[in-house]
Amino acid sequence: MAYQSTLAFSTSGRGTRDITDAVARVVQQSGVQTGIAHVFVQHTSCSLTITENADPDVRRDLETIIARLAPDGDRAYRHDAEGPDDMAAHARTMLTDTALTVPIGGGRLLLGTWQGIYLWEHRTAPHRRQVVVTVIG
Repeated sequence: MAYQSTLAFSTSGRGTRDITDAVARVVQQSGVQTGIAHVFVQHTSCSLTITENADPDVRRDLETIIARLAPDGDRAYRHDAEGPDDMAAHARTMLTDTALTVPIGGGRLLLGTWQGIYLWEHRTAPHRRQVVVTVIG
């Protein structure tokens, strides 16, 4: 059995947004008790991550690390049509994930105690993002 839903999220610019509850609702609506949830973001300048859901300093520190790896406005970048964060956002997406797979058991996501699913916006301006959740079981 497969069930699919597309979720829309507005971001407030660069940073993470917890989407765990929204993905969990799709799993619940699917009726699948045992299987997998595949979560995919349909964009090239944001990503998905599973990380710490208790201490926001973890997500802030991850932002610091990724900024060092792909800084805004690097003079070596050619692609800057939408501003100094344009190419950096694409690089950050490539370094992270656009898709995640989470096991389902007992009709719920089998995330660890301190894990959450986050949409990670890499652009500095707010955007509207689409996330496709496919539940198979």
